[in-house]
Amino acid sequence: MATTKKTKVKTAPKTYDVISIGAHPDDVEVGTGGVLCKLHDLGYKTGIIYLTEGEMGTGGNRVIRKREGEKAAAIMGADIVKRFNWGDTRLTDTYDRRVQIARLIRRYKPRIIFAPHWEGYTGRRQSHPDHLATGRIVMNAANLASLVKLRGPHEVHRIGALYHFFAPSGVNPSFVVDITEQFDRWMEALSAHKSQFLNPKKSRDYLWSLETMARAAGSRIGVRYGQGFVSAEPLRISDPMTLIQSDQVP
Repeated sequence: MATTKKTKVKTAPKTYDVISIGAHPDDVEVGTGGVLCKLHDLGYKTGIIYLTEGEMGTGGNRVIRKREGEKAAAIMGADIVKRFNWGDTRLTDTYDRRVQIARLIRRYKPRIIFAPHWEGYTGRRQSHPDHLATGRIVMNAANLASLVKLRGPHEVHRIGALYHFFAPSGVNPSFVVDITEQFDRWMEALSAHKSQFLNPKKSRDYLWSLETMARAAGSRIGVRYGQGFVSAEPLRISDPMTLIQSDQVP
């Protein structure tokens, strides 16, 4: 009896409208969690990339933080598309890492990328050096992804925009997103990281601090809660009237 040879059908890789990239599990939730919830509600496909496993955090370990990140992602309606183990507290911007992120950008073809701000002071209550390194890696990777001469399995991709969270003190947001309707779900996603935000061994009330920051951001645009972002480039606007919300029109 003759046998027929099965042929594998190649399927196109999943693409994402938005990808948020953080140094540690919970960075994406802190900086963009409310917005990821909102984008999901609006029907957009969102993904997450972590560059380290957060193994140096005061609470938890690699296994616990992986589990917490998965739970938080599910709450936000996002996929964790990649985890790297590039060393918590030892993250640096290298060419090889730029290339690896550039190839993911080409593979998943996001229209928008969120990443930490690339500048700031480091130290207690200041920017984590891993955050700054992540910002630099992503900026450089986004550029590499658009270069024809960078070889790889996926075609060139130029993102529509790169927006930064974790802006240093004194840097005003380029825009603030209203996350009032998503606030409770954002808090739920943050609470999924129990080892970090609900750890009785920590004296700081992180959720209260994040709520306070969200209130401050929201007050700048006349809403209860918001999350702000910095654009290193001018925002391109075709019709200035689209910037006016319906509740601002007399």
